[in-house]
Amino acid sequence: MSHKLQWIEEEIQGLKTAGLYNTIRTLSSPQGAWLRVDGKRVLNFCSNNYLGLANHPRVTAAAQEAIKTYGVGPGAVRTIAGTMELHLELEKRLAAFKGVESAITFQSGFTANLATLPALVGKEDVIFSDELNHASIIDSSRLSGARIVRYAHCDMADLERVIKENAGNYRRAVVVTDGVFSMDGDMAPLDKIYEITQAHDLILMVDDAHGEGVVGKGGRGIVDHFGLHGKVDVEVGTLSKAFGVVGGVVAGNPTIVEWLRLRGRPFLFSSAMTVPDVAACIASIDVLEESTELVDQLWDNADYFKSEMKTLGFDTGMSVTPITPIMLGEAPLAQQFSRELFQEGVFAMALGFPTVPRGKARIRVMISAAHTKGDLDEGLERFATVGRRLGIIR
Repeated sequence: MSHKLQWIEEEIQGLKTAGLYNTIRTLSSPQGAWLRVDGKRVLNFCSNNYLGLANHPRVTAAAQEAIKTYGVGPGAVRTIAGTMELHLELEKRLAAFKGVESAITFQSGFTANLATLPALVGKEDVIFSDELNHASIIDSSRLSGARIVRYAHCDMADLERVIKENAGNYRRAVVVTDGVFSMDGDMAPLDKIYEITQAHDLILMVDDAHGEGVVGKGGRGIVDHFGLHGKVDVEVGTLSKAFGVVGGVVAGNPTIVEWLRLRGRPFLFSSAMTVPDVAACIASIDVLEESTELVDQLWDNADYFKSEMKTLGFDTGMSVTPITPIMLGEAPLAQQFSRELFQEGVFAMALGFPTVPRGKARIRVMISAAHTKGDLDEGLERFATVGRRLGIIR
């Protein structure tokens, strides 16, 4: 390797030495409670497939039928020749599902965030951002050129403090927060944040990637959970987790949605969602609107698993959602725990720095409605075996 790239080799070796190098495993099966990973059948505690919709027969059938009618790729960006009637139907259905006036879709939740903040604020403006917000919020904030002011995680007194300290020093301002925080499973106090943004006349934006299909009535999200319909300016979501497909959405104030159709760069400069993805998302909405059964099962499973893990002696952190972090501290220990779980037939990946802060490495268990009680009991038994072997529990 040439000298100009030697630094990359050194950085990679440093990650390996520190136990922070991520080895990516390969799946050879559909998503579900059980997977075939690196040739081995394992219990799946990794995927964001909260409701088991990624391989649901109605969802896959909808994708197949759409291909027969419309083909696969849209062939263009939405503003030229890439908007199909299915895109408009999905946006109409999402707006109705979320209880808002308008919605716009993107290629992913990440690009939905990248489109939104740079369209709303610029270098004369400020973004008040929770210190644990997702990487897509961080990147979109930087891309906007606005000044970024972080406030302590879910700390309303600190949010009030930074807003007052910066009063009069900006043209426009946005307060942005994750709805459900993906690493810890806790929820933003969106009702309190709304009160603060109202008092100071600030734009309120929430990224509800891990709340879509999980919290609120029948999975309608954190805005529904707090009864804030019509009060949150921007609600960003993803269709690649609980909905089981891929894509992103921005819902809320119709003026903002219209502006994103004109100034949201991923909407303007990247091809539209593919036809089978759009049709599959519509089918997922059909399933969710017909019954709360899957969402109810998800929460039953999560409550049972979390309670039993605590009984075993594991630390599940601050989670109040189906996201269940098993706090282990240092990254090498978390990686060893993950490897030994895999040997025991459980697929649960370790998360360490920079995904989470140093000293807060963990195994993050993602519970699904697809898990049976027998699956959960088997997973609990394997966690107990590895936990005792490594001296984490007695």
